[in-house]
Amino acid sequence: MNSLNKAQIIGNLTRDPDLRKTKNGQSVCTVGVATNRSWTDSTGDKHEEAEFHSVVCWGRLAEIVADFLKKGSKVFFEGRLRTRNWEDESGIKHYRTEIIADDMIILGPKSGGGGAAAGGGGELESALNVEEAPSPEDNPEKKASAEDLPF
Repeated sequence: MNSLNKAQIIGNLTRDPDLRKTKNGQSVCTVGVATNRSWTDSTGDKHEEAEFHSVVCWGRLAEIVADFLKKGSKVFFEGRLRTRNWEDESGIKHYRTEIIADDMIILGPKSGGGGAAAGGGGELESALNVEEAPSPEDNPEKKASAEDLPF
């Protein structure tokens, strides 16, 4: 094995999902996820720290995320890390590291407030029967580029 690029996080959405379409009509959804860590130092003081992540979902997974999650939802995402860079109007270079999600599991109650856990049946269960969201990288004939991104 030459390398491994894998990210797994469990956290809560920091904002409602933002579903958009690329110029080619492909669904893309971005969400913010906060993960928390707590520890006790050698003096017995408790500490907490939050880390904030940008997660990008493509295709059917993007639509599922937008339909079933909302701010505060507890969720597991698995995917790979990607760092994008761009230059703004002022010539300043910006960088953003994102998790490109391949898989998602809803860990809390359904976002509609009904209290049904993921896999509880009905529409959610059938929607989550998607094995893996298609990524532009998976289709060699239709690769997405930075200009396809809606943000």
